[in-house]
Amino acid sequence: GNVTAMDRSLSYWFDRLTADYFWITLERRIYSALKMIQFIYYPILAIIGVPVNLLTIGILSQGKCGLCKCVTRYLVAMSAADLLVIILDLIMRHIPIVYREQFQFLRHSLPVCNIHAVLRYTVTDCSVWFTVTFTFDRFVAICCQKLKIKYCREKTAAVVVGTVTVLSCLKNIIWYFMLKCWYRLVNKPWFCLVRKGVRQSRVWGAIESLHTILTPGIPFVMILLLNALIVRHILVSSRGRKRLRAHSSGESRRDPEMESRRKSIILLLVISGNFILLWAMLMAYSIWFRIGWLVSVSVQLPRFVRELGFMLQLLSCCTNTAIYAVTQTQFREQLKTVLKYPFTTIDKFIQCREDLNH
Repeated sequence: GNVTAMDRSLSYWFDRLTADYFWITLERRIYSALKMIQFIYYPILAIIGVPVNLLTIGILSQGKCGLCKCVTRYLVAMSAADLLVIILDLIMRHIPIVYREQFQFLRHSLPVCNIHAVLRYTVTDCSVWFTVTFTFDRFVAICCQKLKIKYCREKTAAVVVGTVTVLSCLKNIIWYFMLKCWYRLVNKPWFCLVRKGVRQSRVWGAIESLHTILTPGIPFVMILLLNALIVRHILVSSRGRKRLRAHSSGESRRDPEMESRRKSIILLLVISGNFILLWAMLMAYSIWFRIGWLVSVSVQLPRFVRELGFMLQLLSCCTNTAIYAVTQTQFREQLKTVLKYPFTTIDKFIQCREDLNH
C-alpha cells in the first residue's frame, strides 16, 4: 500500500500477485498476472511484428503469390496499416506504459501526445476498415458477377484504400483539440491528458461513443453479415453446380471453378475470423464502458478484460503473415525464398572465395 501509483515495476506486480492480503481479490491477481506478462509479451510482439509485416509487404508487392491485383492491393494496405499500429500503438504507447519508470521523460519532454493520438487512432481505423473493404471486395467477386468486372480491379482497390485513409484522418482530427499535448502514461483509451472540461462534457461522451461504434462496432456487423452472405451463396451455388455436373456425361469430377472459390473463401474466412476473435474482447469492454459512463451502470467489467483486450487486439496485427503462409502455397514458397536468401548468399560467397583460391 506504500508503493506510489507511479511505481509499476515488474517486482511491484509480482508482489501484488503473490501477497497474502485479504483485500487482493482474484480479479486483482489476474490483473497483476497480465501486467507481469506484458513486460515480456509486448517487447516480443514488437520484435516479431515489425519484420514480419515488412516481409509481408515486400513479398505481396512483388505480385508473385498467385493473387489478383486488387486482392494484393488490399492485403498490402492491411499489412502496412498493421505495421503502423505496431509502431504507433504498441511501441510508442503500450511499451512506455508498461516500462513507465524508463519512459518518464515522455511526460515532460515530448509534448506531442495529441498528435500521436490522432495518428494512432487513424492507423487503427485504417487497419480495421481495410479488413472490411477486403471482405466487401471478395463478396462482390463471389456473389455479384455482373458488378465484379467493374469493381474488382486494382484501380478501384487503390481508390477505396485512399478514400478510407483520408476519411480516417478526417474522423480522428477531433482528438487533437480534445486532448492535451502531454502524455498521461495510463493504459486507458485516453492515454493523453484531457483538456479541462472536456471529460465531463456531453460532446466528449458522444464522440467516444461514436468512435466505438464506427471502430470496431460497425465493422464487426458488416464482416459477419458479408461472410454469412458469402457462405450462403457458395453453399447454394455449389449444390447447383453438383447437380449440373451430375447430369453431364464424360466430365472430370475435378471442378477448377469450385477449387478456386474454395481457396478464396478460406483466405477470407480465416482473415475475418482472426479479426473478430482478437477484437471481440476489446470491443465488448469499450461498449460496456461507454454504456456505464452514459447511464451510470453499477456493474463494470473487470480491468483485466481491458488489458487482455488490448493484448489480443495488438496480436491481430502480427497474425496475417501466418494466415497467408498457411492458406497460400505461393506466398509460402516466396517466404521460404526470402528467409533462405541470406544463407544462399553467404554460401555463394564462400564458394566464390574457394574457386578463387583454387
